[in-house]
Amino acid sequence: MDAFSRELNAACVARRIQARITELQRTKNDLSAFAGSWDVTIDTPIGKMAVVFDITEENGAIHGTARSDAETVEFVDPVADGNRLTWSQDVTTPMKLTLKFDVTVEGDTMTGTSKAGIVPASKLYGSRSSTG
Repeated sequence: MDAFSRELNAACVARRIQARITELQRTKNDLSAFAGSWDVTIDTPIGKMAVVFDITEENGAIHGTARSDAETVEFVDPVADGNRLTWSQDVTTPMKLTLKFDVTVEGDTMTGTSKAGIVPASKLYGSRSSTG
């Protein structure tokens, strides 16, 4: 490999490294967009449910809990992609279910869906009541 090819290769590697650093920084910044307490309403087949999502970001990872009058449950495997957050959670009220959530955050507004098995997805909407 001649000197020009080595320089060209090094420049390509440097650009890829810089692109990855920028991507990681963007992802970290995106995580903070979810942090806070969110007052959410879920339109379920059995009626509206009021829930509070408490979401935190620590060392590049998202953690969360969902609180209702009946129970508090942890988010399972939360994944952020831009302004979208997905996770699942196991609830016991009003019955034992695994729910899959898919939400989008725009500023202090959250919209999305909650899905349980073969039941149609329930719409959810809410707003941030405090920041993390």
